[in-house]
Amino acid sequence: MLSTFQNSATVLSMGLFFTIVTLGLASDLPSHLYHGLIAAGVPSASARQVANEPPIGSLFSAFLGLNPVKELLGPTGALSHMSHSQIAYITGRSFFPKLIEGPFANGLHLVFDFAAGATFIAVAASAWRGKRYFHTAQPVPQELAEGAAESAAAYGLAEDVPTGAPAR
Repeated sequence: MLSTFQNSATVLSMGLFFTIVTLGLASDLPSHLYHGLIAAGVPSASARQVANEPPIGSLFSAFLGLNPVKELLGPTGALSHMSHSQIAYITGRSFFPKLIEGPFANGLHLVFDFAAGATFIAVAASAWRGKRYFHTAQPVPQELAEGAAESAAAYGLAEDVPTGAPAR
């Protein structure tokens, strides 16, 4: 049971932590993405449309090492109004990682703050529960021992049954 609960908790905690990272991204990524695209020469309407996309795609693009800017700007038609050097810059390997690093760091800070809080609660609960419990053997009452010996004797097992309280 312990292993089952530990494995289940591991899966649930990963889902919870990715949810918290996504919440951190969702709060900061739109403004970072909008301002970064504007600074790179993307028209304001196109930058606003791309900035309002859900952050989960950007998160997984970053994990996969992909730059989704070309796919995000393609439907807006903004790429057709930009120079080749601007397109090369915003679709290159450095633009998107620099753009997402601040919001991603914010999401990680939220996750680590949550983990620290959960750890503190676990430590407090552990301290509150008291000392460790050790099970001690209780002596077998004489009547039960005698009854067990009689039953065992009937089946030929008399030598395996204790006849009194255990020695200490």
